[in-house]
Amino acid sequence: MITKSTWDGYLHFLIHWLLLCRISFSVSISGAFLGSAGAGYMVDRLGFRRTLQVDTVPLILGAVLSAQAHSLDQLLWGRFFVGLGIGANAVLVPIYISEVAPTKYRGSLGSLCQIGTCTGIIASLFLGIYSENDPHWWRAMLYIASVPGFILALGMQFAVESPRWLCKAGKLHDAREVISNLWGPSEVERSIEEFQSVLNNDGGDLDSRWSELLEEPHSRVAFIGGTLFVLQQFAGINAVLYFSSLTFKDAGITNGALASLYVGITNFAGALCALYLIDTQGRQKLITGSYLGMAMSMFLVVSAISFPINEELRNNLSIFGTILYILTYAIGAGPVTGLIIPELSSSRTRGKIMSFSFSVHWVCNFLVGLFFLELMKNFGVAPVYASFGIVSLLAAFFSLSFLVETKGRSFEEIEMSLDPKAR
Repeated sequence: MITKSTWDGYLHFLIHWLLLCRISFSVSISGAFLGSAGAGYMVDRLGFRRTLQVDTVPLILGAVLSAQAHSLDQLLWGRFFVGLGIGANAVLVPIYISEVAPTKYRGSLGSLCQIGTCTGIIASLFLGIYSENDPHWWRAMLYIASVPGFILALGMQFAVESPRWLCKAGKLHDAREVISNLWGPSEVERSIEEFQSVLNNDGGDLDSRWSELLEEPHSRVAFIGGTLFVLQQFAGINAVLYFSSLTFKDAGITNGALASLYVGITNFAGALCALYLIDTQGRQKLITGSYLGMAMSMFLVVSAISFPINEELRNNLSIFGTILYILTYAIGAGPVTGLIIPELSSSRTRGKIMSFSFSVHWVCNFLVGLFFLELMKNFGVAPVYASFGIVSLLAAFFSLSFLVETKGRSFEEIEMSLDPKAR
């Protein structure tokens, strides 16, 4: 039975664990914040291929430095560099996929970000299950973590540049060639005409200023992007993931890596559903339904904890509610948030709006990690989880009220419809 002493004992352990990890966590999040903040400027200047290659440097350096660490300072520097690379990647990858993808498949291809993340988590957890008996397994895992950086650096050498960035940079011949190869020869002239029309409307400059995010229509998109990430983080996804191991432990699953693997598989299953639904049902419907499902899941867990019911039923409802929450998050709130922000942004400010939005994301991520266990200790599980359900309901209402449907519309169509100067 999940008694008060069980919760208190587990919370006591987690709070001490958090105190040990807080410095490392803060350093990593600080790096991610700086990486996200600087990625928009770099991509405006260098383009996606070169920026993604530059971004592999901190990813590789951080992983190797962490693997070889023999002091806390070395480990913290490694964490900082990895955070720097992750923060930049979080901004660059969704924009790059969106800009090179055909409009018809932009949503499905954009959701591959979530699938890739889930695949990496599952692979690392799977390796962790069979490495726990080796006292130096963590060093081997960190060396392995450097491999994707090398693959990305090499792979981007053979990848195409975004045709929209090429057009902004005045490389029209290269832009035509990329469009012909990716979208077909019949799309070349129409696409170039749309790109140039939008660029002329924006003033034709390659660079944008941060102050433009205070001007319409960019300020509205920046507000939507920042608010979506605030709501996403305070709806509790990372907190629920932190605490899910207790839920599984009470059901008899004592292997922490195995429990995390179940969570990772659930996340992956939701991402696969999003791959199909995002271009058939649309972004707004998917993210709204996702948050409603998350709210229902949280209230289910709260009911299981709060009401005097059979112990086995309580455990089963808690597990079901946790799994349903993660599944519904992965179907909509996870992939759609990172996809719809660049879709709503103008070509001129897309990089900086994404940088701003993900910077907000890392700040909120840090706050949740910093205060979650303290809130659990002071108020208990049920009130905190209930607050996640309430935020999820607010997120559903916000999505329904402020988002416009972008399914099946090119970036240029969306931008022209949102910009009053272009009407």
